[in-house]
Amino acid sequence: MWATLALSAITLAPAQGQLELTNVRITNGVLGQERKDTKLLPGDIFVVTYDIDGLKVKDDGRVRYSMGMELTRQGKAKPEFSKAPEDKDALLHLGGTRLPSYATAIIGTDTPPGTYTMTVTVSDLEAKKTEKLVKTFEVIEPRLGFVRVGLTYETGQPAPPLAVPGQSLLLNFALVGFQLDKKTSHPDLTIEMRILDEDGKPTISKPFKGEVKMVGKAFQQIIPFDPQVIQVNRPGKYKLVLKATDNLSKKDVEQTLDLTVIDPARGK
Repeated sequence: MWATLALSAITLAPAQGQLELTNVRITNGVLGQERKDTKLLPGDIFVVTYDIDGLKVKDDGRVRYSMGMELTRQGKAKPEFSKAPEDKDALLHLGGTRLPSYATAIIGTDTPPGTYTMTVTVSDLEAKKTEKLVKTFEVIEPRLGFVRVGLTYETGQPAPPLAVPGQSLLLNFALVGFQLDKKTSHPDLTIEMRILDEDGKPTISKPFKGEVKMVGKAFQQIIPFDPQVIQVNRPGKYKLVLKATDNLSKKDVEQTLDLTVIDPARGK
């Protein structure tokens, strides 16, 4: 049901004081833009991004901490999944005491609907202090929708929705909740990607379009698509718009991500 739980930190830095977990938000992928709702489809990934603030830092910039996590379902006493605290260390190259971090849970396609709570426990091993982060989300009934949407670099590393001209980004996504033909057990889907500028106009007149009319048994509940390459060639604010049409159920769905491209010479 739960494919995996992951905990990690992204080394960066600034500030000093009591241990706190701050700037908590749910995001579309690691380093992605903030997600506006906490209702997730089976097959999606729940990502909580936050800062570990106030860590005790050694003279060489190193910090020692631990992170653990537990996932529970409302109405059940036994955790759905848990990960014991694991000792970690990091080097804060830019000084300060802030360490950006994240926790993820990959929701299996067979996960039953319900309310789930993720509890992340962080301890400063040098200062002997512990804080907890608690976030609740809802897994809803299966329906047509995009999941696992987010940006990465060509290396596969997570990318923020921020770039400069000359970079290449990959738009990653998968689709769930589509109907299968009763005779062939295959879907009939049309996928489209458009990029809109700040005025809401398409950047190119002919959008990417593809069709899915046959899948193997492993992809009858979720189809992970090949990442779409985005060649970043000019500054501006854009919207990446994905649309899927299920030609069997006659339903469609859209998903939008923001992308800001800045000119390094002008800083905007």
